[in-house]
Amino acid sequence: MNFYRIFIILLSVAFLAACSSSPRYIGKSVQKNKSISSISVTSSSEVRQQLLRQFKRWKGTPYRYGGESLSGVDCSAFVQNTYRAKFNKHIPRTTRTQIKVGKKVKKSQLRVGDIVFFKTGRNSMHNGIYMGNSTFMHASSSKGVTISNLHNNYWRKRYLTSRRVL
Repeated sequence: MNFYRIFIILLSVAFLAACSSSPRYIGKSVQKNKSISSISVTSSSEVRQQLLRQFKRWKGTPYRYGGESLSGVDCSAFVQNTYRAKFNKHIPRTTRTQIKVGKKVKKSQLRVGDIVFFKTGRNSMHNGIYMGNSTFMHASSSKGVTISNLHNNYWRKRYLTSRRVL
């Protein structure tokens, strides 16, 4: 195998891994059970307003694996940042650890603010935050931070589970 072919294979593996592996922690470590909500999380309209404010700020931010800023972000960092900035909830950094927090929720019982998870490859996962009306916001590898529909053929086939943290 030549160098170019090996490079393409390694690049493909890195792309397919997407949000599912564990990038290094930057800044403060995650604190468990020390979150205090700054808004009423029982009001889905208030939660939705906070999520829309976050989306407005991050919309179009390019996807960057391991990224955690407005210059580039991956799906799990976007979810983590949103929960911290808008709800003062500290959740883990990666999809593989985020899928273990909160309470499992049936797809038919999703509420605004729930985290939705997808299996995007053999060893890769993706996640986003449910916005209501079958939509979720997320950091897409092709569109950057965007809003997508759960009924879209691509996402419908890859839906895995949902968790309620709020």
